[in-house]
Amino acid sequence: MAENPSPMQPAPVHFSEKLWPAWWIWVVTLGLGATAAIAFIPVGLGWGVVAGVVALGLISFALVMSTPKIEVRDETLTVGRATIEREFVGDVTGYRGAAAYHQRGPGLNGIAFMCIRGWIDPVVRIQITDERDSTPYWLASTRRPEELTAALGGVMVQYREPVENPEAQDGNSPDAAEESGTA
Repeated sequence: MAENPSPMQPAPVHFSEKLWPAWWIWVVTLGLGATAAIAFIPVGLGWGVVAGVVALGLISFALVMSTPKIEVRDETLTVGRATIEREFVGDVTGYRGAAAYHQRGPGLNGIAFMCIRGWIDPVVRIQITDERDSTPYWLASTRRPEELTAALGGVMVQYREPVENPEAQDGNSPDAAEESGTA
């Protein structure tokens, strides 16, 4: 009797992250459940408790079910509901702070695929090289941009705010001397 070949093993996961809601979102959820309870208490205490529990349950369910996952495997990249073959992934750049803000706001291309969560500051921009795809890049929130960019062979951007008067920054201007008390 011949042995059955082992089923194919899935490709190893190089990076995986669920973008869970921040702690304060859960506090807001509790507040909304309490609000529903208070709204129904005039009808009856039992109705208020039921309404609060149902509201809390529905909101929690919606938050859990809508939590996207980022996953990097040998052959594929998945960000939320989108999956692409790694061969179509171009330059990958991670951003924090002001640079991340710029990517989410003024620097955003309107036809980019976005998996953004307002409670997560860092983002990673993933260039799409598939000629059949009109999406120029994906922009994804992540709490671990260094790890995600490393898994995709990318880099992190070090962004500095523009300086209006560069001489004042290095202490060579007369104003800088006066401010430091060395004039």
